[in-house]
Amino acid sequence: MPESLKTARRALPVIVAALTSLALSAPTALAAPSPSPTPTATPPAVMSTLGGERLGRPGTQVDLGTGGPVVPKYISARSWIVADAESGEVLAAHNAHWRLAPASTLKMLFADTVLPKFPATMTHKVAPEDLAGVGAGSSMVGIKEHETYTVRDLWLGVFLRSGNDAVHVLAAMNQGVDNTVREMNEHARELQALDTKVVSPDGYDAEGQVSSAYDLTLFARSGLQKKDFREYCSTARAKFPGETKKDKKGKPYRTSFEIQNTNRLLSGTDSDVPVYSGIAGVKNGNTTNAGATFTGVAERDGHVLLVTVMHPEKNEHNEVYKETAKLLDWGFAAVGKVRPVGELVAPVNAQSGAQSGASAAPGAADGDAKGAAGAGKPAASAASGGSSGVGVALGITGGVLVLLAGGVFLVNRRWPLPDLVRRRR
Repeated sequence: MPESLKTARRALPVIVAALTSLALSAPTALAAPSPSPTPTATPPAVMSTLGGERLGRPGTQVDLGTGGPVVPKYISARSWIVADAESGEVLAAHNAHWRLAPASTLKMLFADTVLPKFPATMTHKVAPEDLAGVGAGSSMVGIKEHETYTVRDLWLGVFLRSGNDAVHVLAAMNQGVDNTVREMNEHARELQALDTKVVSPDGYDAEGQVSSAYDLTLFARSGLQKKDFREYCSTARAKFPGETKKDKKGKPYRTSFEIQNTNRLLSGTDSDVPVYSGIAGVKNGNTTNAGATFTGVAERDGHVLLVTVMHPEKNEHNEVYKETAKLLDWGFAAVGKVRPVGELVAPVNAQSGAQSGASAAPGAADGDAKGAAGAGKPAASAASGGSSGVGVALGITGGVLVLLAGGVFLVNRRWPLPDLVRRRR
């Protein structure tokens, strides 16, 4: 027998033993196919316990009461949370404080920080330097240099098309990207969103930029206190200004084009994801590092739920929306039948004393100080503007924003949102 063949035969038992050991020590997902997608990344063993000790534990956290429905199977997201938007109770969560890349869901924090600074009717002529630093491959709404836009136009570009170009123009108006990033980080700390570090205001992948399902839910909850925020995030489609051209007589005119919301549960632009009944926003995202991310708010039978889903491992079209819809369905079925596993904490400044949510400032929180009596009751009117005559318009009306009791602002116990009303045209 040739010497090389003898050597191969002697090595065979060693190779078999090594492969056997590897198979025994490999994760189950690698050893055998599973009908349920298993996350390929491992959450940290120690995470923040802000909002409750159970929210710092890895894995799914839920406390079923009598008749409580089981959490949907085969949710593949690395992290998710289901919370009552008004009371702040967390109904269930999975790795809620895992710090992950947020993608464009970070634009909720951008809007909550910058939106109150400029009135919607204010105009701005775009300079070339306003668009400097927009990342390669960014989602764009189509901002043109030397064209003039209203602030409302720019925010519709941010919310509907997730336009990084619109973000950079607004950041330029806000004394630049560096100043905007600094203010966003400060605002995150005010909201007690301590898992978050902002590097780029548009959510574009950047080293060290992270957030969590818990923090993204805080951003959405805070933003939804603002009337303009609610209008923009609930708009399904709108007309957006195009280029200025000249007609045959040399007279200038402005073109326009339609933009649709990339939130599939709101716009219903894909056949495999129908419009979700009661949906009212908020923001989606997708980048290489983050995968797909989404925070949604919906109202049903007087209950308002917030769901955030980060990085589904299941590689299917629109999976982030499908998993969000499953969790929303579960949440509405679980209301009153599960014990909360934590809570959405109040902003730092909300705990200092009594105050009113009413304000006339652009994008400021709106409401009155009558208490929670009106919370959860469907209203008849709808937010105006922004939606086209076809498709779905989500009407959102003003309502109670704060509770005043004993001179203390009890936002951490109950923070009612304005009523959310869905209507079709």
